[in-house]
Amino acid sequence: MKMLRLACAVLSLGGSATIVAAEKPNVVVILADDQGWGDLSATGNKNLSTPNIDSIARDGVTMDRFFVCPVCSPTRAEFLTGRYHARGGVRGVSTGQERLNTDVKTIADFFKAAGYATGAFGKWHNGSQWPYHPNARGFDEYYGFTSGHWGEYFDPPLEHNGEFVRGKGFISDDLTDHAMAFIEQNKSRPFFCYLPFNTPHSPFCVPDEYWNRFKDKPLTMRATDASREQTNVTRCALAMCENIDWNVGRVLKKLDQLKISDNTIVIYFSDNGPNSHRWNGGMKGIKGSTDEGGVREPFFIRWPGKIPVGRTYFAISGAIDLLPTLAKLAGVSLDGAKPLDGKDLSQLWNGKAAHDWPDRMIISHQNGKVSVRTQQYRLDDAGALFDMTADGGQHHDIAAQKPEIAAKLSQAVANWRKEVLPAEKDDTRPYPVGYTEFPMTPLPARDGVAHGNVRRSANAPNCSYFVNWTSKDDSMTWDIDVHTTGDYDAQIFYTCAAADTGSTVQLDFNSNKLEGEIAQEWNPPLIDNQDRVPRKGESIMKEFHPLKLGTIHLEKGRGLLTLRALNVAGKQVADVRLVTLTLEIKK
Repeated sequence: MKMLRLACAVLSLGGSATIVAAEKPNVVVILADDQGWGDLSATGNKNLSTPNIDSIARDGVTMDRFFVCPVCSPTRAEFLTGRYHARGGVRGVSTGQERLNTDVKTIADFFKAAGYATGAFGKWHNGSQWPYHPNARGFDEYYGFTSGHWGEYFDPPLEHNGEFVRGKGFISDDLTDHAMAFIEQNKSRPFFCYLPFNTPHSPFCVPDEYWNRFKDKPLTMRATDASREQTNVTRCALAMCENIDWNVGRVLKKLDQLKISDNTIVIYFSDNGPNSHRWNGGMKGIKGSTDEGGVREPFFIRWPGKIPVGRTYFAISGAIDLLPTLAKLAGVSLDGAKPLDGKDLSQLWNGKAAHDWPDRMIISHQNGKVSVRTQQYRLDDAGALFDMTADGGQHHDIAAQKPEIAAKLSQAVANWRKEVLPAEKDDTRPYPVGYTEFPMTPLPARDGVAHGNVRRSANAPNCSYFVNWTSKDDSMTWDIDVHTTGDYDAQIFYTCAAADTGSTVQLDFNSNKLEGEIAQEWNPPLIDNQDRVPRKGESIMKEFHPLKLGTIHLEKGRGLLTLRALNVAGKQVADVRLVTLTLEIKK
C-alpha cells in the first residue's frame, strides 16, 4: 500500500468540514493585480466569462467580505506576513517605500523551514535589492520583476534569481509557464507556489485573441458612475482578466495531469480595487480608495475533500489572515513570527458557526487615510459611518444616528494610528549593496534621485528611466549602504543617439571614482505598438544596453552613489534606466 503525504480526516463535506492538519499539502497562491471584486463572472459580471477562476469557488470556499489594501505592495506585505503593512515598513509603492523590513519572516520562510520547495513567479513589489529580494525572503526560485509595475508585456525584460533574462510571449502566459515548470519539478515533494500576476494592471496590453473578443463588445454592466468609465479601458481590463482565467485553467489542469490536485490547496484573490471605473457591484471607490470598492476583493480557496465545497462565508476577513490560515491547514510552525494581526479562517470552515464567530475590525490604510470595517459597519477615512448590510454603496452617513458606534470606531482608528503608523513621514532607509549571497545589486532609476536638468521619463517612478541629462551640473544619486568592502564591477544601462556619443561619465562613492566613455551608439525605437489604450503618466519603454564602466572600490558604509558627466559631447549624455554594482568574490 502506498504511503501518502497527507493525513486528513473529513467528517462532513456538504456543510462544514472537520479539518485535521494535513502532512504537507502543496499550496498554490494566485494573485491578480488591480482586478476588482466585480471583474469575474463568479461575482456576477456578465461582460466577461471566467470559468476556471469560478471553478475554484464552485469547488471550495468563498469569503464574500474579504479585504485587502487600496494599492499593491501593502497587500503583498500583509499576505506575506499576516501583519498590517505599516508594521513591516511598507508605506508606499515606489522609491523604496515598498520594501518589507528584513526583521520579519514571510510565509515562504515558514514553509521553507517546514521542508517545502518555494517559488514565486511574477510581480514581487516588496524590495529589489538583497536582502529585500524574494530569494532572500524564503523563495528558492524567483522569476519575474521586483518593481511595482512593468512597462513591457510582450517578450519583457525580467529576472531569474538575480540574472537578467527576456521573457517569451505575453507576460502572464510566460509567468504561468515558469510556475507550471516549478510545479512539475517538485511534484514528488511538497511545494509552495506563489503566482502574482501583474495584470490587469496598466499599461493596457493584451494579445489579439483576447482583445478581438472585447474591442467591439457592448458593455451591458457599467460603472457606478458611468460618466467616468472609459469603455476601452474596461474592455482591455476584462480581456486581460479572461487571459488570467485561461492561465489559471492551465495551472489547474497541470495539477490534474500530475494527479496532485487532491493534495493541493489553491487560492485566488486580487490586491486592490479596480484600476478604473467599471462595474463593481455598486460599491463606492476604486483602486487607491479606503472605501469598500477600493479594498473588497474576491477570495476563493479549494482543497478537494478537505474543506467545504461550494460554501460562501460572510464573516469579514482579509489578506492578513492568509499566513495563519495556510500554516494551520498545512501544519506549518510559525515559530519566530512576530505577533499576527490575522486570524486562522480554517476555524470557520471547521464547523464554527458564523453566529459564534467573534466580530472584529479590519483596518484599511492609504497615504495616512484610515478606514475601519466591522461585520456590519464601515467608518470611512473622513469619519462618516455606513451600515454596510443595508447600504453597501455607502450612500447614507448614519454617524449622527449611531454616535456610540461612530465614537467606538473613531477611537479604534486613533489607537491604530498611534500603534502602527510610523512617526516619521519620510522613508530614510538606504539601498543595501554588496552581499556575498547575491553579489549583483540593481539600482534602478525609480530608486534614484534626479538633480539639475535630469528628470524621469514619466511621473510614475516604478518603470521609469532618467532623461534630459544635458549638463555637467546634472547628476543622479542613490543613497546606498555598502555591506561588504571590496571591488565592484559597475555597469550602466543606457541609450544614446549617434550624434551624442563621446561623453565621459563618472561614478563616485565616498571619494572613490570610476570614469568611462559612452562611445557606442545605442538608440533603439520606443516600444509603442503594444498598447490597446494610450498610456497616461507611464513611461513608453525601449531596450537599454549595458555599458561596463569598469571596477570601483567601495568601502563599507553609507553614502551617495553619484553618476555625473565630466563632459557632454552632444545635446545630451544618455538616458539611464539602471546602474548595477556586482561584488567581485575572491576565491
